[in-house]
Amino acid sequence: MIPFVDLKAQYRSIKPEIDAAIARVFETGQFVLGDEVAAFEKEFAAACGAAHGVAMSSGTAALQLALIAAGVAAGDEVITVPFTFVATAASILYNGARPVFVDVDPRSFTMNPSLVEAAITPRTKAIMPVHLYGQPADMDPIRDIAARRGLMVIEDAAQAHAARYKGRPVGSLGDLACFSFYPSKNLGAYGEGGLVTTNRADFADQLRLLRNWGERTKYQHVVAAFNARMQGLQGAILRVKLRHLEDWTERRRRHAARYTALLKDSGLGLPEEMPYARHVYHLYTARVRERAAVRASLEAAGIQTGLHYPAPVHLQPAYADLGYRAGQFPVAERAAAEVLSLPMYPELTNDQIATVAEALASATNLKSI
Repeated sequence: MIPFVDLKAQYRSIKPEIDAAIARVFETGQFVLGDEVAAFEKEFAAACGAAHGVAMSSGTAALQLALIAAGVAAGDEVITVPFTFVATAASILYNGARPVFVDVDPRSFTMNPSLVEAAITPRTKAIMPVHLYGQPADMDPIRDIAARRGLMVIEDAAQAHAARYKGRPVGSLGDLACFSFYPSKNLGAYGEGGLVTTNRADFADQLRLLRNWGERTKYQHVVAAFNARMQGLQGAILRVKLRHLEDWTERRRRHAARYTALLKDSGLGLPEEMPYARHVYHLYTARVRERAAVRASLEAAGIQTGLHYPAPVHLQPAYADLGYRAGQFPVAERAAAEVLSLPMYPELTNDQIATVAEALASATNLKSI
């Protein structure tokens, strides 16, 4: 069996470092926030080229609290994309605001900047591009629109650790940026975790209050807030893994290049790294017709795959009350019907990649895109 992701292999490769980091937390007893989390915040923010990092309990909490810091409230609108994990839209709704969708670009699967201006209304407060699959959105035109219209830009960078846009790290391209450290992410915790980066000290200060019951000092609650604190163990583990992130990222990029070379004549729609981007391949996602049959063929050959995502947010039953209908976002809808994510993790071997590519190229009823 070739797994879709192999977290055990990564742990084995850094086991002594991880075990020592966990032991440090046990010795200090700092199980919530603490020195390890504070150190990780500084180290991760520096890696993103940002002045501040505020660790959270999850990527969803990072999105929700970043929106609050940006001033998004009930009745406001936030422009984003329907081809994403539902947390993007859910975080907007949690704050009483409305997600307003624009379609994605067919090559990058990220927000199509040419559609943003027409979606702005007097209620628009922010734009939330999603760096999907590890590919940065085209940020310059998005930032230009936001600057002209007085809007906040919040990066959903949950899948884009160490990605770059025109040489600049993701996490420093908007007013705020939100990361997830779910275990399968390029930088994954051993549990849930998230973080917001920003260059604004006032945002960082507000986020620290929002994640910790609004406490400025113990039992002095200056704002109504949340419990969204990162665990000390996760901070320690992420500090270890951050030191390996660049090596792991380069391995992912090499794996992606090998997949592309082996599949270039297969007729599949293969991922495309945009000219402005350093794609970090959180997912290597091809486009294939008759996906169910192809996926079943790979499963029979002992190869696990993933679907990211089989239905865009506007067609999910939970979000039907937003009032969108099928056909409004044709690029996102077609992508959702065709994407198939192949095994991708740093420890993947060349032989495994070759096996996946061979099985995919010969899958029953494979159609070109």
